[in-house]
Amino acid sequence: MTEPHDPDDGTRRPSTDGAVEHGDVLALDQSASSAAYDPAPGKERTGGHAGRFWSGRRIPAGIVALVTLGACGLLLYDVSAVRAGHPAMQWRRSLADELAHRRLDDVWVLTGASVAAALGLWLLLLALTPGLRDLLPMRREQPDVRAALDRTAAAMVLRDRAVEVAGVQSVRVRMGRGKVGVRAVSHFRELDDVRADLDTALSTGIGELGLARQPSLSVHVRRPAKKG
Repeated sequence: MTEPHDPDDGTRRPSTDGAVEHGDVLALDQSASSAAYDPAPGKERTGGHAGRFWSGRRIPAGIVALVTLGACGLLLYDVSAVRAGHPAMQWRRSLADELAHRRLDDVWVLTGASVAAALGLWLLLLALTPGLRDLLPMRREQPDVRAALDRTAAAMVLRDRAVEVAGVQSVRVRMGRGKVGVRAVSHFRELDDVRADLDTALSTGIGELGLARQPSLSVHVRRPAKKG
């Protein structure tokens, strides 16, 4: 976008993006045009509050439950056998000897402690984060109804909107939780005009997705690569 100026002031601005001046005519020969747009502050979040969807974490919880149940069951059986007059299992005697004789700075002790700490941190991370990053929460029109839109489906909807813009040869849409990145290839029309039309069409499309938090938009338009 250029700033308004008086055509009679005799001042010429330096050309950019391959612009070439011929007399009083400015001929644009751009190879790319890009800009980033942020949603209006009043439109970022409308309707009722809609937070992230939390994953049930069923697989990690099931694995931890099975391992804990197996270990506790085996230990309880061995303790009961010892109380009944039978000798303790070999693995428990070996483990007790190793813990009694190995020093704290031993390589195997440090390795086991590191693995246990890493597993504990991983379980804490799973417990404290919502997950389900592919689901974008939608506006809550009803207090007891929650809905979400898959990021891939949202990207396909915006891509269909983008290919309808005149001059767009191909387009790639990357849908994030807070930003939509669009990279298009235009084979005719001025790149700034194509980018402006894409901005209008995609901004409208993002608003019609009904998301609880409207992401910002970044549009990049370029010419097709020259063959040969």
